[in-house]
Amino acid sequence: MDYIIHPTLNTLHANTKEIIMTFEPITYKFVSTKEYVDEFACAYRQWRADSHCNLIHGYSFTMKFYFGTNELDTRNWVADYGGLKELKVVLQDHFDHTLLVAEDDPELETFKELEKRNMARLTVLPRLGCEGLADMLYKYVNGVFIPDYWGPGEAGRIWCFRVEVRETNTNMAHREGHREWNEDLFE
Repeated sequence: MDYIIHPTLNTLHANTKEIIMTFEPITYKFVSTKEYVDEFACAYRQWRADSHCNLIHGYSFTMKFYFGTNELDTRNWVADYGGLKELKVVLQDHFDHTLLVAEDDPELETFKELEKRNMARLTVLPRLGCEGLADMLYKYVNGVFIPDYWGPGEAGRIWCFRVEVRETNTNMAHREGHREWNEDLFE
């Protein structure tokens, strides 16, 4: 009998022949957040949308990062907020006054021409939308930023377990995860 492993649940379904794994939520003893409110004015389009969202439009993104740990550092902090200056620089480079374009957008060459003519600063990404951006930022903060900027000790102590990306006061998506889930942060 063949079984399909499904990455989101954790039981065996005889009818569907799937082994289903669950990602159990983790509760941290200490949580701290860093929020950048309306700091990243950019434009983008969802070229696959069947609505006006397939037109270039703009938002001033708000991004919020949740850091969790069960052990505070020697200063009794979860995370050093001053140590997030470099993260803000990365976010500004990618999202502040930029035009976000999906790497599979059929008009990518047109957008590249706009950049070539100094009419746009392009950021080409694998996926757009709040969900795609939250996923990318979650993987970057845990897979690159914390280990490279804060070091392996902090990378073993702290986990950015939730990233929220907000377009407007009423539209927000988030990505959640935990080290214990053993996800591939570089896929």
